Amino acid sequence: MSTLPKDDSTPQLHEPNSAGADATCEGALAGPVAAQAEPGTREGAEPPAPQPLLFQNWEHSAVAPAERIPHLGHCVLLALFALIALLLSSLAVSAALRVHLYGIGKRADAMLDIHYTLGSELILYLVTLAIAYFVFPLFWQKSFLDGIQWNGRTAARLHLQLIFCAFLCFLLAMLSGLLISSPKNAPIDKIFQSPGAPWLMFAFGVTIAPFFEEMFFRGFFLPAMCTACDWVNERINKTVPPLLGERGHPRWSRSAMISGASFTSLAFAAIHLAQTGYSWGSFALLICVSLVLSVVRLTTRSLAASVLVHAAYNFLLFSVMLIGSEGFRHMDKL
Repeated sequence: MSTLPKDDSTPQLHEPNSAGADATCEGALAGPVAAQAEPGTREGAEPPAPQPLLFQNWEHSAVAPAERIPHLGHCVLLALFALIALLLSSLAVSAALRVHLYGIGKRADAMLDIHYTLGSELILYLVTLAIAYFVFPLFWQKSFLDGIQWNGRTAARLHLQLIFCAFLCFLLAMLSGLLISSPKNAPIDKIFQSPGAPWLMFAFGVTIAPFFEEMFFRGFFLPAMCTACDWVNERINKTVPPLLGERGHPRWSRSAMISGASFTSLAFAAIHLAQTGYSWGSFALLICVSLVLSVVRLTTRSLAASVLVHAAYNFLLFSVMLIGSEGFRHMDKL
């Protein structure tokens, strides 16, 4: 029986050693793939440079940072809504004057009448809120109350501490009244002389006014100023904005919150300056109260909390007036 000649081309199997087993397997697998991917290249030759991707900008687009809301652009938009509401309020007042509603036919007299004063403010607030309530969620991709950080449950949980803050503001107002005399015949004093005006101001001052003033100043302007201060600092120092916090709300640095609260308090006091007869004592008091409201808003992350403090503070002030004037019947005693 003849034997077959030994074929040298037949591959021989060798048991790899433990140190080079993985490298041998990887080389056996990678070799055919590399040869197929780069035909005609010589061993040891440099691989060709990678070709740019088609539509490279689309494939590797930069991820835009998350938007911090509300910002100054939203404040401008809110101011635009307020101008629209102010126009409607002015038209309503003109229509009322034309028919001599409440016996008033001149705009100068209407400015001192409680019905026209509160009525025009109510139209301004409600129209502005109605527009903002439906428009801003289209930009924010969240509800209006969530965008301004309403957080009513937080205010309910901390109601005793918040009322205590309002009491401290009230004591500060009493101390200010003893040390600094207020001007006589201020515009707000003339309004209080109208029949029924103190009761209407009482109801308006502890319900509607706190909510809308807090919405404007602590719901929009304060967070917008904090974000703006951080934005400027990030551009100067070339730093990356921090990630958004819980429920997509912005997080601010301490310096930004201090600056934002200061700017907000100055604006809050300035808008009330005409009502108090341009009293610098009242101006300083309003700045201090606004700083407290801003601290409450920033520490609790709840606009409802600052609204509660504001409403309780106004309630205490009106209660003292009610008692001191014997049921608003002797306003001259105040």
